[in-house]
Amino acid sequence: MLSITLPQVALFLAAAAVAAPLAKALRIGTVLGYLIAGVVIGPFALGQLSGLGVGDKSSAKAILHFAEFGVVLLLFLIGLELRLARLWAMRHAIFGVGGLQVGITGVLLALIGWWFGLAAGPALFMGLALALSSTAFALQVLEENGDLTARHGRVGFAILLFQDLAAIPLLALASLFTVSKVAAGPGLDILDILKGVATIAAIIVIGRYVIDIVLGWVAKTKLHEAMTASALLIVVVVVLLMEVAGLSASLGAFLAGVLLADSAYRHEIEADIKPFEGLLLGLFFTAIGMSLDLKLVVSQPMTIVGLVALLVAIKAIVLYGLGRMQRLDPRPSRRLAFSLSQGGEFAFVLFGAGAAAGVLTPEQAALGAVLVTLSMMATPLLLLAEQRFMPQPAPAQPLYDTLPANERHVIVAGLGRFGQIVARVLRAKKIPITALDIDAEHVESVKKFGNKVYFGDASRLDILEAAQTGKAAAFVLAIDDVDASIRTAEALKLHFPHVPVYARARNRNHVHRLMDLGVKVIRRETFHSALVLTGDLLNGLGERPSEVKRAIDTFKAQDEARLMEAYAHYSDEEKLQQLALRSADELERLLTADAIDQAIAEGAASPAPRRPAKVAEAAE
Repeated sequence: MLSITLPQVALFLAAAAVAAPLAKALRIGTVLGYLIAGVVIGPFALGQLSGLGVGDKSSAKAILHFAEFGVVLLLFLIGLELRLARLWAMRHAIFGVGGLQVGITGVLLALIGWWFGLAAGPALFMGLALALSSTAFALQVLEENGDLTARHGRVGFAILLFQDLAAIPLLALASLFTVSKVAAGPGLDILDILKGVATIAAIIVIGRYVIDIVLGWVAKTKLHEAMTASALLIVVVVVLLMEVAGLSASLGAFLAGVLLADSAYRHEIEADIKPFEGLLLGLFFTAIGMSLDLKLVVSQPMTIVGLVALLVAIKAIVLYGLGRMQRLDPRPSRRLAFSLSQGGEFAFVLFGAGAAAGVLTPEQAALGAVLVTLSMMATPLLLLAEQRFMPQPAPAQPLYDTLPANERHVIVAGLGRFGQIVARVLRAKKIPITALDIDAEHVESVKKFGNKVYFGDASRLDILEAAQTGKAAAFVLAIDDVDASIRTAEALKLHFPHVPVYARARNRNHVHRLMDLGVKVIRRETFHSALVLTGDLLNGLGERPSEVKRAIDTFKAQDEARLMEAYAHYSDEEKLQQLALRSADELERLLTADAIDQAIAEGAASPAPRRPAKVAEAAE
């Protein structure tokens, strides 16, 4: 049984902690940093000298087996982002361009493998496995280079999405080859098939009707760690059910994510799982680097380099052609081609499954792993070379074409009395919104009236990132709790300063604290409605409409001016009391003077000034 010691865990975590920041500083991509760190501490390099047992391949296999859960979490998060409506809107790019890329590349690579002496079945299996690109690697490269929001970046995302979908049946393909190898066996058991179908059906039913109820109950406890544990438990339970049924764990994770894509708790789940997924993927790539057989590279350097160049060239040529078919200009097509020209993380899983099923020999699987690892290392270098040496004419078309509606959405944080009114108007105007609220009971109550609202604490950076705040057209800050509202405003101004904030404030102190953070558009929640009601009251008391309007306008102007004046002293209670008393006298004089001026203008006798009783001002 493979095991990992505590010193080995410390070494793996140290490598991950150093590799990611260093790789980012060198602008080579964190995945490449993890791969290089794995090579450095692996059994073919410093691992032999570390004294921690890393020189044995068993440690790399153990950490790789454990970190494969990161791939499972990655698929779960991909499913979580894949709502059926979004899938349908992208269907042509996903299944058209993505299907062509996998099909054409897979067949070409299979023909090369067959030419090198592989049998037809293994050649096709390896060709399709190598046709897949690294979702984690490519998306990061696209984002770091500012290409993800460009049109060629979105085409690349669609291709990667199809590849993730294609990896699932390919994982099952290995087990089908296993069945075909067992000549004396009974073949596929109808009971096994029925068990698999029943398991998938059970997961669908539970995911659609039970998980949201359970998450709602957990959310009401307001224990963040319980929500995190529940999110991880969902993935683990689904994976266990799939494995018991003899199905792919990756398929189960993806299916669970799709089922929760429309859940009110989607953003919270995504934010909770993302750190685990990132850390485990980092360990996964580190273990891949450790598994790189440097002896094989050293023993056949020219052959390995030639095969890597051939793999990258074929994938890049196919991707470039597909980019041109999508009417991309030459340079965006090149960026697309180089960004996705590497092998993918699923290839390692597929090679392992193929070797276990007898489809590939251990030597062939090891060679494929070397090719994928080195192709990943080549991607940042190709993009740097393209940027430096290839012509970059001014684009004939804008870098950003018309953005999809969900990328110019308005985020409404806090769907209480105030936020609901804003959300209803935006919905009526067909402006896309993402509504967030931390109160689980409130979320369920609002949903009953047909509103889309997601459970999540908007003051958390990971929730804001999951809600794609960086792509939002505006952010409506309508949170009831003042401290939570301030924390959210702080996060917005620190991490998303380009997103305009429209804030609701509960009282004057709340206004001043928001002003401290640079929020420009602030509205007190009861101020305007109180003025309207006061106007109705004065009209009901028989005041002339002109006097009512003048009184309301005077009060509003004077109060807003005092609000700005009090900003410099809002932490000094004694000074605020002095300003309030002075303001009350000043308002009385203004209204009395207005009444006299109005009477003179109308040729009437001056009315005896009424001295209204002074009312202690409460924070509205």
